[in-house]
Amino acid sequence: MTQPANPLSPNARRTVRAALLALCAALPLGACTNVYTGPVEVTRFVAEQRSAELGEGGIAIVFPEEMSNKTARGAFEAAVAAELRQLGYTIATQPGTARQSVMVRTSREPVEGVSSGRSPVNVGVGGQTGSFGSGVGVGVGINLGGGSDGPRVLTELAVRILGPAGESLWEGRAQIETSMKSPYTDTGASARTLAAALFRDFPGGNGETVTIDVSELEGTE
Repeated sequence: MTQPANPLSPNARRTVRAALLALCAALPLGACTNVYTGPVEVTRFVAEQRSAELGEGGIAIVFPEEMSNKTARGAFEAAVAAELRQLGYTIATQPGTARQSVMVRTSREPVEGVSSGRSPVNVGVGGQTGSFGSGVGVGVGINLGGGSDGPRVLTELAVRILGPAGESLWEGRAQIETSMKSPYTDTGASARTLAAALFRDFPGGNGETVTIDVSELEGTE
């Protein structure tokens, strides 16, 4: 599979952030308060009795819900595939050739001005991950009104790794809140950042929720 071009490399991201800081320094106080990048919140569950099966062999990437936004689908598929390869998986290009599969869901929703104060996600191995939407809105500009820090969006990536019989081996969800002017709102950047956070220190602890600053993820894609 040909991966889409990387729209925002780590070096380019750092350049963008430096430019934003320089711009803010030249503007009146408060003019840049609508540039916001929150930390990534990650929740993961591991079927510990099957954990030895993780990170090896072939795996197929599946989007169980239709995504009409092909740019977003391509970005998240490439980001997840890159992380899986680093774990030791081989990405299957033909249906039915892999013993494991990874179900990918994404969503983006508007958040009013200040932080949403959302509680940790409620997922669990063998249970339902809930509805994360079709991902149609991912990468599409959202025009909201006002708010002390300007319009924000919450972008999420949910992943479940299944065994040959469809059993859950591992699952997790990562989410990040950003303002529309944050470089991490870019579709490619948000996909890579969420995937890097989600698979960091894989498989992680069963039932753990961790918060990761985006600065810790730079250069890891």
